[in-house]
Amino acid sequence: MNKRSRLGAFLVLLVVCLVFAGCGSKKESAEKGGTLEAIKARGKVIAGVKYDTKLFGLKDPATGKVEGFDIDIAKALAKKILGDENKVELKEVTSKTRIPLLQNGDIDLIVATMTVTEERKQQVDFSDIYFKAGQSLLVKKGSPIQGLQDLKGVKVLTVKGSTSAKNIREKAPDANVLEFENYQDAFTALKAGQGEVLTTDNAILLGMQQQDPNYVLVGGNFTDEPYGIAIKKGDAEFVKEVNDLLKEMKSSGEYDKLYEQWMGVKPE
Repeated sequence: MNKRSRLGAFLVLLVVCLVFAGCGSKKESAEKGGTLEAIKARGKVIAGVKYDTKLFGLKDPATGKVEGFDIDIAKALAKKILGDENKVELKEVTSKTRIPLLQNGDIDLIVATMTVTEERKQQVDFSDIYFKAGQSLLVKKGSPIQGLQDLKGVKVLTVKGSTSAKNIREKAPDANVLEFENYQDAFTALKAGQGEVLTTDNAILLGMQQQDPNYVLVGGNFTDEPYGIAIKKGDAEFVKEVNDLLKEMKSSGEYDKLYEQWMGVKPE
């Protein structure tokens, strides 16, 4: 290789190194700036949402569209940060997978019927409460089961990684609890006779009742399940951004409008 060829090769190598260095520094800058800076650099919000929960996040198999109250909250955040509600990627999570996906950086936040608990606060940070639910029971119409007192020896269905599984074992220790990967699987199992009761938050159960009116809620609420938006631990700037959004939505009336649209009633 002559002197001119060596110089040309060196210049090409130098350009390649500078390009990669620039990309790397941009990524590092976004990471150092936290989730908010990463979103702005990327140009979209990646939200972890449910695909199987009517009223909150349900995917229409015919259209592929995911709709619900949580989905609209995620879109409102994209509009606040990026000026366009469509600049959001909806990534499916379940009660079991959502925290690992957040911790691994696969999603920016979790908007997925997630109850705020002290145990979960050790793993993630939460926004202010944006929805108040309570755990209840769903049974087939005409079932003799009317409350927790009737669950001795009964097969009760719920979802892995949810507070519902833990709560029902505490409230009805003689029940036979079966856990499923997601709510649609659990509801399908209930309708197939694999259990006599399905338990989770009342708002989620109401969505199931809308899907099939042959099932009803019984026994009232036996826990408080306040929902929060989960954010990577230690990202105070992004927590503030999300809390500011929730305050703006409530003060403008947008929150009440979405709540009534999806739940059919005004928020208390």
